[in-house]
Amino acid sequence: MASPSPSERLTALRSALSGLGVDGFFLPRGDEHLGEYVPACAERLAWLTGFTGSAGLALVLPDTAAVFSDGRYQVQMRQQVDTSLWSVEHMYETPPPLWLSKHARGKSVGFDPRSVSVRDIEALEQAGCHMVALPCNPVDGIWADRPQAPAAPVCIQPLALTGRENSAKIQDIADTLRQAGQDAVILPDPTSIAWLLNIRGRDLPFLPVALCFAILHADATVDLFIDITRIDDAVRSHLGTSVRVHMPADMEQILQTMHGKTVRLDPARCPIWFANTLKDVKATLAEGTDPCLMPRACKTPAELDGMRRAHLLDGIALTRFLCWVKAHGVGKTEAAIADHLLALRREAETCIGPSFHTIAGSGPNAAIMHYAPTAEQCSVVQADAFLLVDSGGQYTCATTDVTRTVWLGAGSPPEEWKKQYTCVLQGLIALDQAIFPAGTHGYRLDPLARLALWKEGLDFDHGAGHGVGSCLSVHEWPLGFTRRPVLDPLHEHMVMTNEPGFYAPGSHGMRLENQMETCLAYKTETGDYLRFKTLTLAPIDTRGISLERLTDTERTWLNTYHARVLEQIGPHLAPEEREWLQRACAPL
Repeated sequence: MASPSPSERLTALRSALSGLGVDGFFLPRGDEHLGEYVPACAERLAWLTGFTGSAGLALVLPDTAAVFSDGRYQVQMRQQVDTSLWSVEHMYETPPPLWLSKHARGKSVGFDPRSVSVRDIEALEQAGCHMVALPCNPVDGIWADRPQAPAAPVCIQPLALTGRENSAKIQDIADTLRQAGQDAVILPDPTSIAWLLNIRGRDLPFLPVALCFAILHADATVDLFIDITRIDDAVRSHLGTSVRVHMPADMEQILQTMHGKTVRLDPARCPIWFANTLKDVKATLAEGTDPCLMPRACKTPAELDGMRRAHLLDGIALTRFLCWVKAHGVGKTEAAIADHLLALRREAETCIGPSFHTIAGSGPNAAIMHYAPTAEQCSVVQADAFLLVDSGGQYTCATTDVTRTVWLGAGSPPEEWKKQYTCVLQGLIALDQAIFPAGTHGYRLDPLARLALWKEGLDFDHGAGHGVGSCLSVHEWPLGFTRRPVLDPLHEHMVMTNEPGFYAPGSHGMRLENQMETCLAYKTETGDYLRFKTLTLAPIDTRGISLERLTDTERTWLNTYHARVLEQIGPHLAPEEREWLQRACAPL
């Protein structure tokens, strides 16, 4: 039986909405855990609209429909979505509440309360429409060949890699709740639960977690909701007696026992279903950030040691790849290039797989910020073009994310392109060299990555960096360098990316990205000051640099960095690879 066309899917959804008594529907990309990565069975936005990006949403009304995402995906959306059916919107330039206020004022708009956050509904209710919690997700009812939910076994993340026992983490969060006068906190985010309980899983393609929910109580006990057949005796012993394991179907019953309790939930990260269920039993809701986020972001010595080990392995694989791609990349498909890099990473025994779908774009595709080639849809790499490769690995001890842009071919880039590339490099160096008071918010440092570009009237439409997990999410929010205010401050022992770029749609694109650790710079009478230490070890292509634009300080930074790369990566390479690296790291 043929799969329904995009038009047929939209028509079927509108028919289902009419049957449910609502005029429209709000469909976020996230699943019941509101995460960036979702299993195949929860790719509802992609199935309905064709848009496969990692951030976005759709709004459907009887006579119009729109797909929204951020600046990373504007080109991709227009390539993937049938624009005769859907308008394509920038979620920050045309916020969904603004769009609804224009198109749906006075109308009823349905939503799945299990996959929409409290904060999202609060914002949409300001649009002058009536938001209606539906008893089921209408997309599921029309998705005939919807994949099965994942059911992989849960595994243990050992103490040698985490640096802290799960019992100690549980006690710390319980102390936080007691100090705030709260009885429990709802944890719908599997990455928080993975960090808290020192467990991992294989339910998602790039994020090594087990999909589950948890309630952590102020008495330092935890109710964990996951299919009990996924937990063997070793994992049950590891969890200990303070963790009670329930089937997911029991979650509503457990919530109903919390009458009169004060329960914390993160309105930006908790489905509104939890809030509604708790309100029904007269529990008191206390809005507050997920208390696992900041402890998770501040890595333990064991986690930082794992980061350094992983970046050595990652640097070896990436350097070997860069050597290979310089010699053999032209004429290969972008998908083949991505596959080759992943194969090199997998040679390390501790590599679990990629930390996200490798972005390997050449020529105009490099201007699509999150372009992800597949064997069915990609281009052949041409000479005299930039190749942008943004990739990462999940290792048992860490998560990596690195971008290199290389010039392929005998000639040199046009001078205008070299200016752009040099400005990107200068932004990378400027952010890397920052010294700032502990507790500084990331958005205050974001301009450092843009200043060289701004001086030339250039910019890029994404954040200059983000937090990174420890064998967890490659995008560990809410930390980051963004143009929008991010309220979480930076502290010692966090791990961030540094990734300025420039993109000329239809022509070319470039990005450079390193991972960095926040370290103590010095102490003063007024407080600590922090700096960054780069973890990534891979050469930066110098063919795109306009040397006359670099200051002496910038040239010294690059020479020093390359000397470190050569010293640490060189001994692990074959002779011909080491010779190439010596040339790639030669002082400017």
